[in-house]
Amino acid sequence: MKILILGASGLLGQALMREWSGDEVIGLSSNDVDIRDNRRVLQTVQTLNPEWIVLSAAYTDVDGCESNREQAFAVNRDGAVNVAEAAQQMKAKLLFLSSDYVFDGKKTSPYETDDPRNPQSVYGRTKAEAEVGLLELLPECCIVRTSWLFGRGGKCFPDTILKLAAARPALDVVNDQRGCPTYTVDLARAIAEICRNNVTGIVHTTNAGDCSWFEFARAIVNSAGLPTEVRPVSTKQMARPAPRPAYSVLSPASLREWGIAMPAWPEALQRYLEERRS
Repeated sequence: MKILILGASGLLGQALMREWSGDEVIGLSSNDVDIRDNRRVLQTVQTLNPEWIVLSAAYTDVDGCESNREQAFAVNRDGAVNVAEAAQQMKAKLLFLSSDYVFDGKKTSPYETDDPRNPQSVYGRTKAEAEVGLLELLPECCIVRTSWLFGRGGKCFPDTILKLAAARPALDVVNDQRGCPTYTVDLARAIAEICRNNVTGIVHTTNAGDCSWFEFARAIVNSAGLPTEVRPVSTKQMARPAPRPAYSVLSPASLREWGIAMPAWPEALQRYLEERRS
């Protein structure tokens, strides 16, 4: 298959380029093609004529989206629609990366793919509106919702925690937000499988298991053998511009239906730490 990855320089895009084998994979960064430019997007898709387009390009600064609403919607919603229109015209299949932030976090059991969207942040709204727009344009597209992404090649939670832990005797981390950490390597491999299986519809794709940010940070510090104390605090004590879902665990049922399983997040964390050291 010929695969076009848009957003190839991002955290996930880099992993997709490294991990995908057995197909012809072309990776373009936002410098190569700005998805806000619908004519440029169409021209690129016409020239390359891929079988699958994997859209991982996005404005992912959740707090930044709150103060840059126009840019957030232009990239995450309108840009996604531009790609979908090009895919429709060229009869390419589309896989779109979405987020646990499309939910309000008020559930206490894992979110299923058909649970109602109710985003609480600008970032969440951009992704939710993109999902709706894409499903109207391309009912056979694949929407991969994921969460708490980490991996090498850019800023991520474990990297931030390790840098802070190396410089401080104690860290305060929120303990009342719960979700599923997801390693870019494992997500990239799952996305390749999803495309090979011609999956359609919404699929929740995260590493197995869930934790709070505090539990995640404690596992990172302990695994790295650092003496730093990790202390649990509430979201109210660590105010941020964008509201976060208190509970955004994504059910793996939709992924299992396609015979795809993801490793547990603690094991994925160990592999990330080994990769980071090498």
